[in-house]
Amino acid sequence: MVTHSWRGVRVFLTGHTGFKGGWLALWLASRGAIVRGYSLDPSTSPSMFEAARVAESVEDIRGDIRDRETLDRAMREFAPELVFHLAAQALVRPSYADPVGTYATNVLGTVHLLESIRSLASVRAVVVVTSDKCYENQEWHWGYREQDRLGGHDPYSSSKACAEIVCAAYRSSFFSSPEKAGVMLATARSGNVIGGGDWSQDRLIPDLIRAFMRSEPVLIRRPKSVRPWQHVLEPLAGYLTLAERLLAGETKLAAPWNFGPLDQDAWPVERIADAMARRWGNGASWIADTAPSVHEAGYLKLDASKARAELGWLPQLRLNTALEWIVDWHQAWSAGSDMQAFTLKQIGQYEALTLP
Repeated sequence: MVTHSWRGVRVFLTGHTGFKGGWLALWLASRGAIVRGYSLDPSTSPSMFEAARVAESVEDIRGDIRDRETLDRAMREFAPELVFHLAAQALVRPSYADPVGTYATNVLGTVHLLESIRSLASVRAVVVVTSDKCYENQEWHWGYREQDRLGGHDPYSSSKACAEIVCAAYRSSFFSSPEKAGVMLATARSGNVIGGGDWSQDRLIPDLIRAFMRSEPVLIRRPKSVRPWQHVLEPLAGYLTLAERLLAGETKLAAPWNFGPLDQDAWPVERIADAMARRWGNGASWIADTAPSVHEAGYLKLDASKARAELGWLPQLRLNTALEWIVDWHQAWSAGSDMQAFTLKQIGQYEALTLP
């Protein structure tokens, strides 16, 4: 539950032009935080950033986390108390096409960020967002826990495992030293995040939405694959709760964290597609894509019992409701609604679910 007073807290947010970053930027700003976003231009058009007019709520700085000097200057000028690191090359299939760019962004970009933080007296807490795919996937039928082995078959997954190892090294080597003991670094691993405003390529929900809008059947690859689906507000609530506790000085929380859905919300792809088509209506449908494709995990779940026990974080939206919210968001956008207001309305509805 997000309870901390964020008014006046200076937050440096990388990746604010992305899907998750846009939602987090609006949520932070709605709570009174002073947010400076640092990111490349939106990677899609349309985008969450443009549709919800995120730039109206944050200081919008464009830059590449691979550009160490520009990133360092942007952080020094702002002097943040808290850093959320979401900027990434976030897709599996593009990582096969550009492994060098994927590692440069996800690994060296994280190093650049942590190097800047080392020399900033203002920073008190850091949350680096990686991925559920940072684990060495054994195709287990139970969720991965924070102490399980890291790895990755594809460049994207292994780059996220590398980012976790980098964070662990910086935590041990630098942020536990006497001169930087006040900096607490945590990493956050979430499942397959879904929500309104995601137009990414090679993602199930955006592919469904695009085809539904064109009144075309959707080609679905690997319909039997199971993923830990969760609405974007679920892990973001976890990140915010974790950050609140770090800012409050709880040093033991400077560690890795999983934020995943309930076991019963780890659905196969085909069930998601069926539910979305029913909610959308107008004859929406899908068909299986039988064309050869690159390797992707078949079964993947997270065990978030640590976050539930130690942070009091619990998923609030069952998957059926999350899918309804996504369809409502995109149909509102298609109808020309004010999507900043609509997004803030859904954030408010989610916050109401967490009230005692």
